[in-house]
Amino acid sequence: MSIQGLFYIIAVILLVLAALPIGTRGISLALLGAAFALLAYSWDTITA
Repeated sequence: MSIQGLFYIIAVILLVLAALPIGTRGISLALLGAAFALLAYSWDTITA
């Protein structure tokens, strides 16, 4: 599995956790999941 695939899996897990009714203090799981998704999407450009 590539690092890009790993970032996508982390993003999906974080977005699913953000949809659950659990409280997290100080950090937004949805925002962190979106950041990982953007990182995975742009990984080819970053490493080129």
